[in-house]
Amino acid sequence: MMRSAKKTYEIDMLHGAILPKLLRFAVPLTLSTMLQLLFNAADVVVVVGRWAGDNSLAAVGSNTSLIALLTNLFLGLSIGANILAARYFGAHEDEELSKTVHTSILLSLYSGVFLTVVGILGARTILIWMQCPANVLDLATLYLRIYFAGMTATMLYNFGAALLRASGDTQRPLYYLFASGVVNVILNLVFVIYFHMDVAGVALATVISQCISAALVVRCLMKETGPLRLDFRQLKIYPIKLKQIMQVGIPAGIQGMLFSLANVTVQSSVNSFGEVIMAGSSAAISIEQFIYSNINAFYQANVAFTSQNYGAGDYRRIKKIARISVVTGVVTTELLSVLAVYFGPQLLGIYSPSAEVVAAGMVRLRWIALFYGLDAIMDVIVGSLRGVGYNILPMLVTLMGACASRLIWLSTVFRLPAYHRIEMVYIVYPLSWVLTATTHLICYFFVSRKVDRELRAHEAELAARMEESPEEADS
Repeated sequence: MMRSAKKTYEIDMLHGAILPKLLRFAVPLTLSTMLQLLFNAADVVVVVGRWAGDNSLAAVGSNTSLIALLTNLFLGLSIGANILAARYFGAHEDEELSKTVHTSILLSLYSGVFLTVVGILGARTILIWMQCPANVLDLATLYLRIYFAGMTATMLYNFGAALLRASGDTQRPLYYLFASGVVNVILNLVFVIYFHMDVAGVALATVISQCISAALVVRCLMKETGPLRLDFRQLKIYPIKLKQIMQVGIPAGIQGMLFSLANVTVQSSVNSFGEVIMAGSSAAISIEQFIYSNINAFYQANVAFTSQNYGAGDYRRIKKIARISVVTGVVTTELLSVLAVYFGPQLLGIYSPSAEVVAAGMVRLRWIALFYGLDAIMDVIVGSLRGVGYNILPMLVTLMGACASRLIWLSTVFRLPAYHRIEMVYIVYPLSWVLTATTHLICYFFVSRKVDRELRAHEAELAARMEESPEEADS
């Protein structure tokens, strides 16, 4: 399959200055996620918080960690698809890239159907395990079941967008999210304010908007003229591609699940303090997600740039990408964090008019949001490790540094009467970030030394071939 002429929305990750291209990749991705969060925040701010009350606000917000727990394994598979596609894109192996595209899309459909069944059947039981208060349980269960009814569309969009990002295209997913988000806001207002559907209307509006964004991504891939083109007649699970996607995606997904499992445990501890703390924490989490969108953008940029250059065999450029990604990610994240805390009362006031809820949210922001730069180091450097083929290592580090440390803290120190207060729940985040970020940096130091050895070996091999036969070396 011949690759089409280079398109304006693609980014040449293999040549030229790194920082401008990294920003060109990351900024639209950050805006995409923020836009999605902004429209989702409309669920909570305009509709739930203002028109349905604090119980409905708590019902929607308390599902955040649970949704992440149930979906992160399969979203990890989309990361595997992204990395594999980026490597083939960088190596100009178009036939293998096409097989990756069709395997990934079919895998997304299977994943979505599975999550729909699990989410609908297990919603109430899992919420009970999370100690969801009785007066919130019914609303939270209803929201979760409707939300998971649209999970096939969610998976289809995420896998499709991951394939587009492999070529550097983060612009069109932004346009698609904007279109679906506008529909989401309009339907929120209609379903909740006009039809009085409460959290059911919020969930239904979200599902419809997800279907729209998925349809737009699929249409985009079907209109591609190069190896990224999707042809439903060629949908097939290629066993080798599936294995390669899973080799990257399963550790990434398990890592995400471990994070979410730890966060579910934290959320359970938050739930034990009652509805006001739950509502304040939910509002603060919504603000924190805007900060994290920047971290995730630079992580994904690092993954894509590193994977393409790894496929092309440019090891020196990989190390430059790592340094620039981490520094830029930390600086921009801390800027957003400071702004979030400084304007915290005003932002939280948008989510709820209750002074008690705002005060509860500010406690969380001061203890967590200001330290998100540590999270940026932890997450972005993982992109370098995954991009060069290290998938198990970040998962193990996360298991010990982020998850085990949080569980140990909550089951020991937090249980002591003198420390049994909400601040001692929140402090577990920065503490675990310090531990995990430090360990990831140490791991990257040793991995980069191995990459250096591979570079020297590769150059020595080329030099030897050049001496033997200059024509063979050129080939």
